Amino acid sequence: MIFETSEPASIFKHQKLTLDFGVFYFCDQFIIVEINEGIDYTWDKIEIVAMMVVKHYGNNPKLGYISNRVNSYSVDPSLWDKFHNTYNMIVASAIVSYNKFGSLNAEIEKRLTYKSTKRCTSLDEAIVWITNLKEFKN
Repeated sequence: MIFETSEPASIFKHQKLTLDFGVFYFCDQFIIVEINEGIDYTWDKIEIVAMMVVKHYGNNPKLGYISNRVNSYSVDPSLWDKFHNTYNMIVASAIVSYNKFGSLNAEIEKRLTYKSTKRCTSLDEAIVWITNLKEFKN
C-alpha cells in the first residue's frame, strides 16, 4: 500500500517530495520512503535525500525512517552505517515488506545496522511503532 492513498496520509500532516528515483513523505516525526521499481539506491541518491531532509527539517533532526517497500529495488545494506555515521538523523527505522523476498532482505538489513530496526508487514504497523518510540514521547 502506498502512503499517499492510505488512511494515515489523511491523518498525518506531510509534505511530498518526488524525485526521479522515488517518492518521499516528510511527516513531523518520520519520513516515509517509497523507492521506484528497479532502482539501485546508491550513496549518491541517499545523499540527495539527506540534503532534502536537512532543507525541510533543519540541522540535526531526529526522525524515524520508514522504508515502504512497495517496489523492488536494490540497496547495499552497508550504506546505512555510513549514512548513520555521516548524518546521525535517524533514531530508528521500520522496513515494510509485502512478500517473503522483501522480508528476507529486511532481516539482512536489520542485522547489519546498529540502529533500532523493525520489520513490519504493513505501513500502519510501521507508523504505530515509529510514533510510539520513547524518543518522540514528550
